[in-house]
Amino acid sequence: MHVRAYRRGSRFTRFAKVTAHAAGQPVTFCIAVAIILVWAATGPLFGFSDTWQLIINTGTTIVTFLMVFLIQNTQNRDSQAIQVKLDELIRSIEGAHLGLLDLEELDDDDFDRICRDYRELAREARKDLAAGKSDTDVREVGSTRRQELNEKRRRSRAATPPR
Repeated sequence: MHVRAYRRGSRFTRFAKVTAHAAGQPVTFCIAVAIILVWAATGPLFGFSDTWQLIINTGTTIVTFLMVFLIQNTQNRDSQAIQVKLDELIRSIEGAHLGLLDLEELDDDDFDRICRDYRELAREARKDLAAGKSDTDVREVGSTRRQELNEKRRRSRAATPPR
């Protein structure tokens, strides 16, 4: 697969990334604390009036409201990038279950079934470890479920009279 260089993103994307990065810096925290201290120190000057309180309430509400969207945008992009990287790792490993690619797009029933299969695999591995066996072999995911389905099909065929 040839990966070409993409343009750096929309203005909003660039703004969101820069803002989210800046918001997480220690200096930004110090600036916020300084603003709160200046506001608190001016309380006696303004007689702790309703307007004085409204200033900090309005300011923090606006900043919080905007930051929610900017940080969510950045987190969504980071999450998508991680998913693509994981998908590429799965795709590149011989013998990997390619059905796990784009797993987050499955409906809840399929997703829950796959999770149960992997929990079963983990239980089997822990049981083997407790018995002193190795847990490094490659086991088939969902093998118990497939065995149950195959057994059910066999019983169904046995119950149906031949034609």
